[in-house]
Amino acid sequence: MSSAHTLLIIEDEERMCRVLELALRPEGYELVLAKTVQEGFERLHDLHRLDLILTDLQIGSVSGLDILEAATQLSPEVPVVIISGYGTVKFAVEATRKGAYDCIPKPVDHEELKIVVRRALAMRQLTQENESLKYRLSTHISFERIVAVSPQMKEIIRLGREVANTDTTILITGESGTGKEIVAHAIHHESARARRPFLAVNCAGIPDELLESELFGYEKGAFTDAKKSKPGRFQLAEGGTLFLDEVGAMSVSAQAKVLRVMEDRIVYPLGGVRGVKVNIRIMAATHDDLTALIHKGQFRDDLFYRLHVYPIHLPPLRERRDDIVPISQAYLIQAHRERGSRPCRFTPDALSVLEQYAWPGNIRELQHVIEWVLVTCKEETIGVEHLPTDIRMNQQVRPTLPSLLSLGLSVEQVEEAMMKEALAKTSGNISEACRLLGMTRNTLRYRMEKFGISSRKVSKHDV
Repeated sequence: MSSAHTLLIIEDEERMCRVLELALRPEGYELVLAKTVQEGFERLHDLHRLDLILTDLQIGSVSGLDILEAATQLSPEVPVVIISGYGTVKFAVEATRKGAYDCIPKPVDHEELKIVVRRALAMRQLTQENESLKYRLSTHISFERIVAVSPQMKEIIRLGREVANTDTTILITGESGTGKEIVAHAIHHESARARRPFLAVNCAGIPDELLESELFGYEKGAFTDAKKSKPGRFQLAEGGTLFLDEVGAMSVSAQAKVLRVMEDRIVYPLGGVRGVKVNIRIMAATHDDLTALIHKGQFRDDLFYRLHVYPIHLPPLRERRDDIVPISQAYLIQAHRERGSRPCRFTPDALSVLEQYAWPGNIRELQHVIEWVLVTCKEETIGVEHLPTDIRMNQQVRPTLPSLLSLGLSVEQVEEAMMKEALAKTSGNISEACRLLGMTRNTLRYRMEKFGISSRKVSKHDV
């Protein structure tokens, strides 16, 4: 959408239309004219991209008050100014009671019209800023709230702050639960778009047949249940950020349409012929390997290059163990402040167990574990015995350092033996071996090459 304010004028008199155009167009407003009531009502469905409505008191047999009521029901934050040839006090009171911002008598004075319009737009902007402030206070996520002790996370925050005040498209990758949406929120919060919406769409959580209508919106009658027009997330995020989570799960059909929006900045609602300009920043996230999906024909390479302008990769929690204890303690403090729960703390042994656990579900799993502990533990000190069984068992089977030292092996020999054992136990399955060893595929492949290990040749006799 254009940066200029958009005004809808509902007026059936040609002469009055010219008067309003002469007064308002030089002010830089984008004017949308509707010369019939039916056309006016159709335009009302685009209220998400309108800033003000000017309507005559009487258009044919329909009263401007009826249009006023329809407008205030659809979008109460859009001010309505009524132009009346019957400037009675009674009418002005009735119009104001029903939600009109102001009434202007005929003949229209250009200067008075300009002043009323400017004041109405200023009021709308103030309302938007107040709503945005309420939203930001209720969902305030900044880089200061992200626990970052490890060098990896400190670098993530540096990258996020570096790109925040640009409109560069960002692709955030990482395993599920690593905090991709939180990082996206923080980037939006520190950007020039912070006062505008941050809308997230989970592409994996919406059925394919509904995802396109959710993203692009639809016009009345576009399909059987489309009783009225509905704006999509691209339009609702106007001026702000649209976050496409799990973008790898998007259908190829939807990918093509997203690519078109990214290239043209114009959204075509389903069943519509008129494009709607949008001014948004796009961030995307995925736990999938998009290059592998491209090779399978499941993801468009041109969309990948559009998204992969500024990549940020979040490492799994097991690769940044320095953050586990601070995150755990931060969640305890947060629970105490937000829920009024009792203040409590972990014992050093409990923290040690948490730090050693592999956390396949990453930060999300850690948060759920702490919530579970706060419900089940009735004491002020959380010990090892209060942790879930699977996490305690992980501690019990973990080899201790003295037993390794007593073998008289070098670090490289131990590392090679562990990789061979993991590959043997998983019958050469790289992904499963990575899970057992707590390392990424790239790291494991690099070290296999280093020691000359082949996943196909490793057997139980080698360990």
